[in-house]
Amino acid sequence: MKKIAVIPGDGIGPEVIKQALKVLDVIGEKYGVEFEKEEVLMGGIAIDKTGVPLPEETIKICQASDAVLLGAVGGEKWDTLPGHLRPEAGLLGIRKALGVYANLRPAIVFPQLKSASMLKEEALQDGLDILIIRELIGGSYFGEKKKVQLEDGTYKAWDTQVYTTAEIARISHMAFDIARKRDKKLTLVDKANVLESSRLWREVVTEISKQYPDVELNFMYVDNAAMQLIRKPSQFHVILTENMFGDILSDEASMITGSLGMLPSASLGDGNVGLYEPIHGSAPDIAGQDKANPLATIMSAAMMLRYSFNMPEAAKDIENAINKVLDKGYRTLDIMSPGMAAVGCEAMGHLVVKELR
Repeated sequence: MKKIAVIPGDGIGPEVIKQALKVLDVIGEKYGVEFEKEEVLMGGIAIDKTGVPLPEETIKICQASDAVLLGAVGGEKWDTLPGHLRPEAGLLGIRKALGVYANLRPAIVFPQLKSASMLKEEALQDGLDILIIRELIGGSYFGEKKKVQLEDGTYKAWDTQVYTTAEIARISHMAFDIARKRDKKLTLVDKANVLESSRLWREVVTEISKQYPDVELNFMYVDNAAMQLIRKPSQFHVILTENMFGDILSDEASMITGSLGMLPSASLGDGNVGLYEPIHGSAPDIAGQDKANPLATIMSAAMMLRYSFNMPEAAKDIENAINKVLDKGYRTLDIMSPGMAAVGCEAMGHLVVKELR
């Protein structure tokens, strides 16, 4: 039996999670595996019901599970709250509590969705398969934060960017191991011409690269990387970078693929519990309207099968089912193109389940 803590969250989170759970039910039947799913609170809904974005009970249940499947958190309703009480604080908190320091975000252009990409087809060439490995529980998102009022009545605020050798080394080893299994090419994205923390990243990664002589290592400043992702995305294979840069670059990469609704993610650490979520937000403007794209969440469930449950064949089954649905011309509104058949969130989930069966 595999125990999954399920965090539907806010906005479209519950809608997309529902479809991923339907897919997992079919996988369970097909492979004779029982998935025990327990729903827990986090984000805005947790604030409304408990007063905090991440209740202690949620942390305990997630830590006792084999994996965590998350929808999305946040929304305008909670934007005026203090930082430590906003839904996003729950997201940062659960990452820290689980010790998941490496966020794996694949950016894949499905051949069927080339027309949905913001790039011309000649820029995409034969397709795209980039994996962004983002450090997840360090850097300015977790460093000291402070805001003070000055004598003239204005304010001064800062967020401290901090990394240690150990934090950089552990995710670097993971990145080199992954690159070794792919195209044996790794790009470290930093800002070493300006930031001391980036210079430490470059020093540590360079030293570790000596243990992986078969992996080609190169470096790129983050501003150039942002430009190159648009100019020639096919030059990238595995990208390793710090927390904030990874957050920004992976969202940029999502528009190359066609939609945020097509990008899953896995957050892993040295422990047994992985956190799996789509990279899109809660999209409150379309919540409850059956307009959300559930495919990123379904693919996040596939990543869970691959990384947490060692079920690569089951993960491939899901990915093949999604390809078949796209081949047949079905599209949610975010990836819609002329001549295709528009379907809602519920119908897209049903179509994937149908292909799996």
